[in-house]
Amino acid sequence: MPDIVLFDLDGTLTDAAPGIINCLKFTLDDLGIEHPDDATLRTFLGPPLDITFREYFGLTPERSRAAIATYRERYHDLGELENAVYPGIPELLAALCDAGVTLAVSTSKPTVSATRILEHFELAPYFAFIGGATLDTSRDAKALVIAHTLEELARQGVDVTSASTTMVGDREHDVHGAAEFGIPTVGVLWGYGSHEELERAGAAAIVATPGELASALR
Repeated sequence: MPDIVLFDLDGTLTDAAPGIINCLKFTLDDLGIEHPDDATLRTFLGPPLDITFREYFGLTPERSRAAIATYRERYHDLGELENAVYPGIPELLAALCDAGVTLAVSTSKPTVSATRILEHFELAPYFAFIGGATLDTSRDAKALVIAHTLEELARQGVDVTSASTTMVGDREHDVHGAAEFGIPTVGVLWGYGSHEELERAGAAAIVATPGELASALR
């Protein structure tokens, strides 16, 4: 059992797809850009918004910032709670806490949104720290969020240097971000990434249910 487990949020703890897809459609409509079908939009779940708007839709940095502002306006008002906790997640978190594991969240979602979601679904008390992105996108890459999370845990007195740490996430960005710190990732298949994506990224293990995740962490 690792000493510390870092969890991604969207696609790992909660199914945020309905809210994110609705907000992406709203933003693209506002920009006058024809949006792709829902299956394609689901592939944008996980990476930072700036990557999606710039690399897929070809927006300039300035237009991308404007698009993110539009997206967040609807997301704050409606999209955050177009969301649901995956079955078995509360029980898993409770069991890990009972076993003495330090839990934290590392998400590319802004900290303010991640905190509101976790508090709404009564998951926040399980976590020693909720690490998220900044609103100005200066900290939105997964590696930067993980670094921030580890720094804050250390400030709380957690020995992050010698402790064994595992990342849990559903996309390649989770695997790659954690790998920058030598942290292995358990990939989960109930989110938005595929087995092939997680395997290609180098996930240490890939699981299909929270029960299998509990076993893999042991």
